[in-house]
Formats: sequence, structure tokens, C-alpha cells
Amino acid sequence: MVDLTADATDNPVAYIPPQCYTDPVSEQGVQNPCYACHTESKRPNYLNDTDVQVGYNFPETGLKNNWDNLFKDRTDDIANVSDQEIINYVREDNYFSDNGGIILAAKLNNLPKEWDRNKNGRWDGYIPDAYFSFDEQGFDVSPAGEYTGWRVFAYYPFLGTFMPTNGSTDDVMIRLPEAFRRNKDGEFDLLAYRINFAIVESLIKEKDIPIEKTDETLYGVDLDKNGTLSKATYIKYDWAPKENRMMSYVGQAKELLEQGDIHLAARLYPEGTEFLHTVRYLDVNNGKVVMARRMKEVRYSRKNSWRNYYQLRSIVNDEIKERHDFPWRTKVALGNMESGLTVAQGWTYQGFIEDDAGQLRPQTYEETYFCTGCHGYIGASNDTTISFFRKFDHGSFRNGWYHWLEKGLEGVADPMREDGRGEYAYYLEQNPSGNEFRDNKEVLNKFFNDDRSPKLQEFEKLSENIGHLLLPEPERALMLNKAYQVVVKEQSYKLGRDAIVKPVKTVHKSVEVEQNTGIKEILSYY
Repeated sequence: MVDLTADATDNPVAYIPPQCYTDPVSEQGVQNPCYACHTESKRPNYLNDTDVQVGYNFPETGLKNNWDNLFKDRTDDIANVSDQEIINYVREDNYFSDNGGIILAAKLNNLPKEWDRNKNGRWDGYIPDAYFSFDEQGFDVSPAGEYTGWRVFAYYPFLGTFMPTNGSTDDVMIRLPEAFRRNKDGEFDLLAYRINFAIVESLIKEKDIPIEKTDETLYGVDLDKNGTLSKATYIKYDWAPKENRMMSYVGQAKELLEQGDIHLAARLYPEGTEFLHTVRYLDVNNGKVVMARRMKEVRYSRKNSWRNYYQLRSIVNDEIKERHDFPWRTKVALGNMESGLTVAQGWTYQGFIEDDAGQLRPQTYEETYFCTGCHGYIGASNDTTISFFRKFDHGSFRNGWYHWLEKGLEGVADPMREDGRGEYAYYLEQNPSGNEFRDNKEVLNKFFNDDRSPKLQEFEKLSENIGHLLLPEPERALMLNKAYQVVVKEQSYKLGRDAIVKPVKTVHKSVEVEQNTGIKEILSYY
């Protein structure tokens, strides 16, 4: 039985994901899935961890690969589960009760003793409060007709593990603090909230963001930077404090910004920003793979405090010095399973995952520790996050503010990298199997011939439809569901939570100190 409240970890480097032990060298040559995460970063993420592409720069306690689930054969377990059984399972709702209440919230409000780490009789962490009932602007609405503050958005799934073809679908919501939802008089103002979202999106993407025609005199902010308070149709990105070019939020958030109680900077979220991320199974509906109702995980994060550019550079400098001077040390994440784990950049992360009966339970300290490596310590992250930077732009369906259950991935064109090449096509060129383990043969066979030459007609389809790559065939989707369900029944997440069917042969069971990966050419995510 899993002790949910334990603060110890069996795996001392649980923040190093199993994918990082992959051997990128094969008989066909060297592949590079590593660049997607470990890349030359953009300020104020100063990590620039391209060195990880060419070397296994692990602390000494991480030389052994502790993700034992990678090496187990699940074929017999999978064979014992029928397709109909797994379809029934993934279609069961483990988030909402029959009366529409949130199951996990009810449990946390009537806290089981085995979940109460500090024995104070109450849950001190996040209590799920999203109803997944979205209006046409993507705003979540409670059964009482009230806005919960959450807003869902569609985005380009991150390269590799998060592509549904590798086992899971997921969705993300963002919520800004209450001040961003109010006018200067403290009254709820949905227009102000929408404008503030556009301002945050402009800052994160460092680009202009279209908005509905808005009277700037309502908020006293020159949104389009044309020198007058008039009718604005876009948020102008123009932030260069050293040149006295500033931006502002609107409503009550503007007042707090001017008082110094909240902050604003390019590629940073205001303090109090929250994200809600659910990881789900794959369902099959009329021969098409879609997002399932059943949730594997509910992941939550909140930005508790502000870090300016200087402080963020100092965090990275400390990280570099730590790696050089004390290579045996592991990363520290303060917190516990109840209040969540906090990383140096000021964010707290917390998660819930299925118990052996398929109901959501709090993650242990170790299970959440797993999340902290990618959130804050990879070059591709942006203020410790990835998804919102990848949100669909204005001009897409509902301008990107919608949930995958409303519209899937089909028909979405391959986004362009900064070098003008298709992002997913480029990833396949560097990593033909489409996953870090190099074992997704469905993707490999779909896009490449036996001699590894590209099937040009398949890449042409990808350029117009990323679903052609991202969605697995129905038969394989069900097999991946079954493989993951084995881990759920075992409750063996600390040994790995990937959907593994057969032992992975492309992953090192151990590496040497400063061992080279075999990759010679450093690539860029951007």
C-alpha cells in the first residue's frame, strides 16, 4: 500500500524523467529527441541547457536508471483485458459524480485521515474547482451559472511524450487572479478579464494580439499604443523598460500594478496565475481517436511570488555552480504532498493521480517531485511552463479559446519554426519514431520507408493536418490504455508512468559520469 503522506523518495532523482536515459544512437545513425526540451533558451529563462543534448549530465545518484517499469513486459497483462473492457473504463467519469459534483473536491472537503499529512483535519492544498463547462469564449461556468475564473485554451501538443500518439491526451486551463477580473471599482468585469488575458498572451508571446474593438477610455490604458485613448482593436506588444516603453493591465489589476503589488514583464506571468492540466486516456469514437472522459492525472500549479530577471538569472547561476561544484547533489523541492512542491522560480506544483480503483487521489511527495524537473529546469520552458506559449493564435477556431472535446486536432496545420520549417516535420526528421524512446513504430512506418527515407506524401499531409501524426490508430490507442492501466492497478508510478507494452531496449539501465550521448550536432527547439 502506498503511504501518501511520506516525505521521502526511493528514487533520489525522480525529477529526471525516464526519457532522459534514452540512447540516441541506433544502427541507422544518431537521432536527437533531446533538443525539444534542452535548448538555447530565451530570456528570462537563462538556462541554455544545450549541453544536455551531448552528455548525460546527471548527479552521481542519478547514474542508475530507477525507472524499472521501462523494462517490464506487459503483453500478458494487456491480453487479459478486452477492447470493450478498456473502452468502458476510459469512458467512466472519475472527476464528476452522478449529481454533477466534483468527486475529488468532496473527498478533500471531508478529508480522509490517510490524506491528512499534518493531521489538522483539513486539506491545505488545491481543491479542484473547474467544471469543464465552457462558453464560446472558453470561460468555465459553474452549475450555478458563475464564472470560476478558469479559461481553457487549445495549443500545439509539446513534442514527444505529450503527443497523443505516445499514450495520452491532455488539456490545459489558465486562471488569472481576481484583480484581473474586476474593474477599478472592484466589480466583476468580463471584458476587463478578456483584455487582461490578451495582455498576458502578448507579453508571453512577445507579439501583438487582436481584441474586439474596445473603448480605451473605459480603462485609461492606451492598448494599441497609438498615442490616444480611442477604440483599440489589438494589444500592441511594446515593452522595453530601459527605453521607458511600458505596458499595463486594465481594471483593478492596473491599480495594483501601479502600487507595485503585482508585476509585469515580457515572458513572465503575473503572480497569482494558476494552471490546471488534466492528463487523460485515449477513447475511440466511430473509428477516430479522441480525448477520453477518464483522467489519469489532474495537475495544478500556482505562481506564488515574483522573480525579476536578475533573480531568475541568479537562480540559473546557482544551478550551474551547483552542477559544477557539487555533482553528487540532487535538486531540492520544498513542500509536501498536501501543500505541493515549490520550485526556485516561485511556482508551486501539485498533482492528483488514479488509485488502484481508478479514482483520483493526491500524489505522494515523490510522485510530484517527478514533475519539478521539467517545470523550471529545461531550456524550452517559459516561466516554468510550456503550453500557453504554444496556444493557437487569433484566427484559429474561437481564437484558440476552446476545449479539445469541442474540436480535436484534425485540420490544424503544422506550425512554423523560427527558421520557417514545420515544427512537427522537423522533429520527425531528427527523431523518426516521434517519441524519445525511439520505439513508436506506427509513426516510423507511417512517415518513413525501410531505408529511413521520408514518405513525402505523408509529410505533405502532416503540413496541413497535425492530427495525421499526433493521433494513433484505434487499435494501438486501446493497447496503450491497457498498458497504462497495469501501472494504475500496481500503483507503481514511482517506477515509471509511461504506457509501456514491451521492454524498452533503447534506454540505458545506467550511465557513466559525464558519459557522451553520441549526439554531435546541437539543435534548437525554436
